[in-house]
Amino acid sequence: MAYYSMYHAMTALLFRAGIRCENHAGAIMLLEELFGMDISALDEAKRMRVDTQYYVDRALTMEDVEELIRVAGDFHDQVHDRIDRITMEEIAKVLKMLEWMIGR
Repeated sequence: MAYYSMYHAMTALLFRAGIRCENHAGAIMLLEELFGMDISALDEAKRMRVDTQYYVDRALTMEDVEELIRVAGDFHDQVHDRIDRITMEEIAKVLKMLEWMIGR
């Protein structure tokens, strides 16, 4: 569940910039490319979510869960701070970058 909370925080930032992306891998890539954010924690949380959801022989320890919750909290703080501080000028720049990425 920590991954999904991180994913929804990420999509909130994208929505704030006027971007809707329903593909998890695509949204993560956009977060990195358009906002320059470190996605390593999000990638790891996604990997852990896939492993535990689709592979019954893989389990998380309590330490794994506690660390994932801590990492998710840090990620939320970072994303929500970015949402609070984003300007219309930055949104315009992000949308221009997205147009360029789509057109290349």
